[in-house]
Amino acid sequence: MRHLDRYLIWTRMLSTPLVVNLATLGPIGRVKKAPGTWGSVAGMGLYAVLFHHSSFLGFILLALMLAYLAVAFCDAAEKRLQMRDPGMIVLDEFVAVPLVFFGMGGYDGLVAQHGGWPVLLAGFALFRFFDVLKPFGISRLQNLPGGLGCVADDLAAGIASCVVLHLLLHFAL
Repeated sequence: MRHLDRYLIWTRMLSTPLVVNLATLGPIGRVKKAPGTWGSVAGMGLYAVLFHHSSFLGFILLALMLAYLAVAFCDAAEKRLQMRDPGMIVLDEFVAVPLVFFGMGGYDGLVAQHGGWPVLLAGFALFRFFDVLKPFGISRLQNLPGGLGCVADDLAAGIASCVVLHLLLHFAL
């Protein structure tokens, strides 16, 4: 049994359709063209609904909980589909996108101060850039075992995007 398996054993009790549908976000992961982009769009909605007005601590706790669940479901889905990080699994993008906007939310946050939509679109574009190209060693994170490898590169892309977006906003004004 892999070391990681003991923390994810509970997923074995869940049905394959449930696991796969959660990992693919239902029909979103089954879109023929650019499922990762559509998973990222859904992640923007996740940010808007759950993260935008959360406190600093709330943001971190929610992000950690969702990252754990994403690792668990992506790991179980990979095993059941017998595929390594298939494009149809988009839960990893979904939970990583909110990280792009860490420290920017709320009514008086950086997103609001800088006009809202342009900041959100810039963050989205940065995330897709880092998620697709995987520079700065992000690509090596995919080599981690199972669901951890599936999710870790996206989390790193979200963090890298956050740093760049903060720098852009800081030096733009």
